[in-house]
Amino acid sequence: SLCAVLRVLAPGCRLPLLDSAAGVSRFLLNRDCPGSTLERAAEVFPVFGAEHEGSGIAFLSCFNLLRNLNPENELKRYFGARAVLGDQRPRQRQRQYVRSTWLTAPKNTWPRYSKTGIAMQLVDTRRGVQHFTFEHHREYQQVQFKFLDAVESMDPNNIVLLLQMNPYHVDSLLQLSDVCRMQEDQEMARDLIERALYSLECAFHPVFSLTSGTCRLDYRRPENRAFFLALFKHLMFLEKRGCPRTALEFCKLILSLDPENDPLCVLLLIDFLSLRAREYTFLTRIFQEWESHRNLSQLPNFAFSVPLAYFFLSQQEERSELEISQARERAARLIQLALIMFPSVLMPLLDRCSVQPDARVTSHPFFGLNAQISQPPALNQLTSLYVGRTHSLWKDPAVMAWLETHVHEVLRMVDARDPLVEDSEHKRKMRYQSAPRNIYRHVILSEMKEATAALPLEVTSQPVMGFDPLPPLDSIISYTRPERYFLHPWFPRCTLSLFFRSLLPNFNLQVGEAGAGQDLNQGVNRLMAAMRDMLANIQFQEPPRDDNPEGDGDWD
Repeated sequence: SLCAVLRVLAPGCRLPLLDSAAGVSRFLLNRDCPGSTLERAAEVFPVFGAEHEGSGIAFLSCFNLLRNLNPENELKRYFGARAVLGDQRPRQRQRQYVRSTWLTAPKNTWPRYSKTGIAMQLVDTRRGVQHFTFEHHREYQQVQFKFLDAVESMDPNNIVLLLQMNPYHVDSLLQLSDVCRMQEDQEMARDLIERALYSLECAFHPVFSLTSGTCRLDYRRPENRAFFLALFKHLMFLEKRGCPRTALEFCKLILSLDPENDPLCVLLLIDFLSLRAREYTFLTRIFQEWESHRNLSQLPNFAFSVPLAYFFLSQQEERSELEISQARERAARLIQLALIMFPSVLMPLLDRCSVQPDARVTSHPFFGLNAQISQPPALNQLTSLYVGRTHSLWKDPAVMAWLETHVHEVLRMVDARDPLVEDSEHKRKMRYQSAPRNIYRHVILSEMKEATAALPLEVTSQPVMGFDPLPPLDSIISYTRPERYFLHPWFPRCTLSLFFRSLLPNFNLQVGEAGAGQDLNQGVNRLMAAMRDMLANIQFQEPPRDDNPEGDGDWD
C-alpha cells in the first residue's frame, strides 16, 4: 500500500540563517471598542500595523547558528550521534537525489521527483522587500480540481489514488497527512509533510532566499497557503519529536514570510517554543524590543511566559549577581502584572498541574470561578490555549513556590484596592470581544481541545479543511473551478447532497438568479415533496408464509 511505501524514518532537515530586518506581526489590544463578529474583529483585535523602524534587527539576529536548524544535531545532543544516525551514512552515499534542499532531505523511498506544475514568481519589490507568489500551471490546476472532488467524496482512498498518479501534489499531501495523524500513524503523517515541503522548495524562484529575511508571501493567495501550513505542521511534528530549538527556528521563518499579518498567528506559539528550547534571553529580548509598539503584554501567553523566562534566568548560577538580581526583580514585577490582568489563568493552570491552592486563594473571589465566567469569549480562547499548551512548564516545584509567593502579593493588592486592579478589570471588559480570523486559524491548527471548545459558533458551524482552514475573507483568487464541477451555486457540495441526487436523479431545483431566497425555500419544499412521494411509493414485500407454523421443533 501507499502507507507502507511512505513509512520511513524522519530525516534531518536544514534551514538557513535569517539575518536581516523584518517585523513581527502584532496585536494592538489597547483599543477599547466592542465587537462580536468576525467582520468586526479587525476593529477589536487589529492585526495589521506599520512596522516599527529597525525593530526586526534584534529579532532576526538570533538566527546565528546553522547547527541549531538541523533536528538531527539537536537529537545528537540528547542521545548521541550513534543512536541518531545508526546506519544512515551508507545509505546517504547511494542516494539517487542530487538536488540539495534546506527545508527537508529527500528520501530513497520517495517517488522520483519531476516538475509538478508549481512555480514561483516575483510580484513586486518595495523598500528592499521582495514579494513572491506561487503559481499553478494549467496541468496542476487540473490536478487541483480532481483533488477537490476527492475531498468532497469524503473518502481518503480517493486522495491516495490521486497521489499515486501525482505523488507531489501538495494539498493532497497535506490532507492525507491529517488523515494519517488522526489514525495515529504519526511517522507517515510527518513524512507526507516533509514531501510537501520538498515539492514546494523545488519550485522556489532563483531570487527567493530563506536567508535574507526580506522575502514575503501573501497568505491571501491560495497558492501560497500550502507553504505556510506545511511549515507550521512540520514545526509541530518537530516539537513533538523533541526538537524544540529546531521548531523555534521554523516558527521564526513563518513569521518572516508575512510579519505584518502573521496569518497563522505564530506569536501565540513562539513563547512556548522559546521556553521549551531554553532560549530565555531570546524571549525576553523580543518582549523588550516589541512591547512599546506591539503591546505583547496584552497577550496572555507573553504576559506569563516572559516572567517565567526571567525566573529561569535568575536560577542560572553562571550569571553575575547583578544579572540574577535584575532578572528576579523583573520576574516578580511582570508575574504580578500578569496575574492582575489575567486572573482567570491561575486556577485552570493549577488544576492542570495537579496543585491544590491554599484556602485563602480558593476562597478569594478574585481568582474564583467568576474570573473565568466573566471574561470575554476571545480572552477565554487565548487563556485556554496558553494553559493547555504550557502547563507542563509550570510543574517545577521551584516555579510553583515562586508563583505562590506572588499570588499572595496580588491578593494583598486586591484587598488594598490598588488602582491597577480596577484599571485592568476595565480593560478586560472592553477588549477581547472578538478575535481576528488568524487566531481562530491558529487554534484550529494547534488542536488544543481546551481552546477548540471555546471557539464561537460562527467558526465551528462552517466546514474546516486541513489544506486550507478558514481562508481569508479577502482572498486573492487567480483561477476558479469550472462550472461543471459544481452541482449548484448554493446547493451544498457534500456527501448528503450526492445522496439526495442519487435517490432522485431526475429532480431539478431550477433556482433562478433573481429571488434567490424565495427560490431556495421553494426548492427545499419541492425536495421534501419528492421525498414524501418516494417514501409513499415504497412497497415492502411480505415474508413467505410457513405452511407448518408450529414446526417440528428442530433447530438448524
